[in-house]
Amino acid sequence: MDHQKTPAFIYNTHTEAEEAIRSLSKSGFDMKQLSLVGKGYHSEEHPIGFYTVGDRIKAWGGVGAFWGALWGALVAPAIFVFPGLGLVAMAGPLVATLVSVLEGAAIVGGVSALGAALSQIGVPKNQVIKYETAVKADKFVLMVHGNVKEVAGACITLEGSKAWAAA
Repeated sequence: MDHQKTPAFIYNTHTEAEEAIRSLSKSGFDMKQLSLVGKGYHSEEHPIGFYTVGDRIKAWGGVGAFWGALWGALVAPAIFVFPGLGLVAMAGPLVATLVSVLEGAAIVGGVSALGAALSQIGVPKNQVIKYETAVKADKFVLMVHGNVKEVAGACITLEGSKAWAAA
């Protein structure tokens, strides 16, 4: 796959992120080429749990239906606990990059593990900070992977979405 650019869209709510993912699915975009990162829960309001059933991760709690539905559509669901961010759920190609970063101990220069993974997929440093800040603020970051044509088509599909920032 020719990864020329990995644009990201930041959504305020899980509903907005889910609508964007549904739009991409309806347009025929390959769901295996999407990464989603977000906390999307408030532990003081609702208990939350993640567990495996076969080869799938299930979730329950305040946004269990949201993560459960997305993990059925996106590849490589995972949950990590990051210093300064807390519990973060994610899915998509970014997960493999993050695992590679963690296994290779490639974290240098004060960059977080998530920041290092974002940098490895070609996200500029100023955007890395923006995306980490969004996750910290309980936003959802949706990244589109693929070749130039695929990414351009996805960006056109998401053009009218409720993303508050795009790169």
